Amino acid sequence: MDQIWQDMYQAAKAVQRDRTISDYVEAGGVAAAVLSASGRIYTGVCVDTCSTLGICAERSAIFSMITQGEQEIKRVLAIMPDGRTGAPCGACRELMVQLMPGRYRDVEILLDWETGRCATLGQLTPQWWIG
Repeated sequence: MDQIWQDMYQAAKAVQRDRTISDYVEAGGVAAAVLSASGRIYTGVCVDTCSTLGICAERSAIFSMITQGEQEIKRVLAIMPDGRTGAPCGACRELMVQLMPGRYRDVEILLDWETGRCATLGQLTPQWWIG
């Protein structure tokens, strides 16, 4: 596992604070880190609501990156509540594809922290509608 993945994992772990915000909103069960083309790490957490107005941790991190003026993603990792990493959901993959059409295939995704197994977004989305 290279130092960048380790830094991303630690950054995501630092914001992962599973908590109940109200009777209708929970946050922080999943945390994510996104490495931008500039080398900056952006983090986010999932926000789950009872009315589907929530957001995944990966999209939260991506929106933070966009808010800071960047739009190109190099790497993504998400930490599940049990501490393991996993692949982004379809909505997160869709956002990355639309954000970087023609360039999304090379985005690296850390699938398994313990083994260091990675895949590219192109491998996870080989026949995406954007092409």
